Amino acid sequence: MRNIAERLIAHETSESESSGTKTGATFSVCEKLRPHLATLMGSTGYRALLSRALARAEAEVPSLRVVQVDADGSITGFDKLEARAAPDELAKAPVALVVQLFGLLSAFIGEDLMLHIVRDVWPQLADQELQIFKEGRV
Repeated sequence: MRNIAERLIAHETSESESSGTKTGATFSVCEKLRPHLATLMGSTGYRALLSRALARAEAEVPSLRVVQVDADGSITGFDKLEARAAPDELAKAPVALVVQLFGLLSAFIGEDLMLHIVRDVWPQLADQELQIFKEGRV
C-alpha cells in the first residue's frame, strides 16, 4: 500500500504545479477518490472511512491532529500542518494518510475492487504501475 500511495502522491505532486507540496497532493488524491467512494458507500460512509484513516495515520504522524475531515468529506487543515510540522513529519504525513485509507478500503471492499477504483481515477497509471503493485513486485 505504501508504494502505491507514494506513487500516487508523486504523480499528483507533478500534476499540481500550483501547489507543489506533498500535502497538497494528498488532498488531491483524497478529493479525486471522494466521488467514486461516495458513490460506493455514500457521503457519510466516505467521511467515516476518511476520518478513521486520518485517526490511524495520526498514530504514525502525530502532527496530523490539526487536519480534519469536514461534514462533506473534504479535508481541511493541511495549511496548519505545513506551518507546524517538523520536516520529517511533513514528509511522512501524506503517505501515512493515503496508506491508511487504502488499507481500510482493502479491508472493507477487497484489494481488487480498491485497485479497480484507483485505476478508474488514475487510468494513466493503471497498466504499468498498478499491475506491478498487484503482482507484488513493488
